[in-house]
Amino acid sequence: MDNVTKHYSNGEITVVWKSGLCQHSANCVKGLPGVFNSKQNPWINVTGAETEMIKQQVEKCPSGALSFEIKQQ
Repeated sequence: MDNVTKHYSNGEITVVWKSGLCQHSANCVKGLPGVFNSKQNPWINVTGAETEMIKQQVEKCPSGALSFEIKQQ
């Protein structure tokens, strides 16, 4: 698989996914299935939870494949 970087934004938070780092631990899918759903395309839906919940789940990514950027006010 190519090393792809994708950005998913709701205007407040942007979740960044780096496919080449992903270890497919599924922590994200198990922890916040309303946002992370590998059966959907796109598989990240940043409107599926509050920004703070998304931040907390992304911080649990063991591989560092998921990160986030917060829009500056």
